[in-house]
Amino acid sequence: MTSPLRSFTSLYSTTFMMVLAAGLLTTYLGLKLATMEVPQIWVGGMMSAYYIGLVCGSKVGHKLIAQVGHIRAFVACAGIVTASALGHALIEDLTIWLVLRVLVGMGMMCQYMVLESWLNEQSEPSQRGTVFASYMIVSYLALMAGQGAISLYPDLGLEPLLLIAICFALCIVPIAITRRIHPEPLTPAPLNMKHYWKRAPQALTTIALGSMIVGCFYGLAPAYATAQGIEPQSVALYMTCTIFAGLLAQWPMGKLSDLMPRSRLIRINCGLLGTLVLIIALVPFDAQISLVLTAIFGVLAFTLYPLATALANSRVEQHERVGLSATILVTFGFGASIGPLIASALMQQIGNDMLYGFMSICAFTLVIRLLFINNKQKAEQGSSNDYVMAGGDLVSSPLAASFDPRVNVQSVQNQMINPEDDAFDMVGKEDALEDEPDYTQVTDIDNDEESVAQPLDSSTKSTDK
Repeated sequence: MTSPLRSFTSLYSTTFMMVLAAGLLTTYLGLKLATMEVPQIWVGGMMSAYYIGLVCGSKVGHKLIAQVGHIRAFVACAGIVTASALGHALIEDLTIWLVLRVLVGMGMMCQYMVLESWLNEQSEPSQRGTVFASYMIVSYLALMAGQGAISLYPDLGLEPLLLIAICFALCIVPIAITRRIHPEPLTPAPLNMKHYWKRAPQALTTIALGSMIVGCFYGLAPAYATAQGIEPQSVALYMTCTIFAGLLAQWPMGKLSDLMPRSRLIRINCGLLGTLVLIIALVPFDAQISLVLTAIFGVLAFTLYPLATALANSRVEQHERVGLSATILVTFGFGASIGPLIASALMQQIGNDMLYGFMSICAFTLVIRLLFINNKQKAEQGSSNDYVMAGGDLVSSPLAASFDPRVNVQSVQNQMINPEDDAFDMVGKEDALEDEPDYTQVTDIDNDEESVAQPLDSSTKSTDK
């Protein structure tokens, strides 16, 4: 069997160049705005504009790919992204920069859709996990390379923008000359976000608030580190250390989520993350200690999204996962666009330490919300096992009994057909009416386990193992 790295070399090469350029552009803009001494709200606005572009690009990109195909859509968006990146060198109007960030986000979302749909369609079922794990590893390595590249240009001149444009241009080459079969055109998929929020409220709540934390870090951490007196090359080390720790934590956190309930693991993760960022916000800044703390931050913050995504997928059927993926994308985009705006406003009014102070508010709010949802689900599950609601005229009718799973339906029908007879006396006269235990589905809300059928008269309360 061919190795995924060899089968998808062209797509992985394209991903590496594209993500490297995107990571370098984000860090460059954060540092550049800090040196320009603009209000913090502009720094947060730049990051929010990018994520707004991602959300809008999910709709535009889908239509574009369906009309012209994957490779042509990718090339067209790569050209737009390259021109937008170079536009920062020509114009220093911050309002225009916001528009350019939206265009970059829209273009990159289309590019991500091309790559991920291509990988998903042409990877073998037995290798799909390896294929996407390799895809994520390549993305993380590219992010770290982008952070390291900024240290080559501490003056923050035009050179970083030229390197960004070169990488965005070169990412076209591998996918344009690939010999792989082109994937099938995308087909429209209905999106009912309300349905998925009902099915997986804990997972989507985690993605909403977790994306606010991650968006704040990517958009505002370079400006925060610069405000603490760190040189640009040291800022690159600060960012790289965080991302590398997040990369290393993916596999062990995934194994841990297979050994204990994911919902409980997410709550523990959020509690630890809230405590950590509160410590970072309150303790005086130290260059050496900050590297250790930010590495732990990467372990906790960058594993929230995959844990929540795995939890959400365990709550839906196979045919619902395309719609779920779109819901996760939109939820992440909105959270990541709102977070930097709020955090930057707090940093401008109170101080730079409010970056991590706001993150602690998000983390502890998430813990409280998850506990509330979990307890509510358990209460609803317990009450549904104890009685069946009835109302209206059905209460006084024999038909009401047919809604109770504990009552034999045949005896109800006999009573309705022969009201002068006692239906329960007829049970013993008919061989077909044998007493058998009725079954009902008992779902463990907190534990990610399959539903188990149990007799109704037995104890069926879900427990938090």
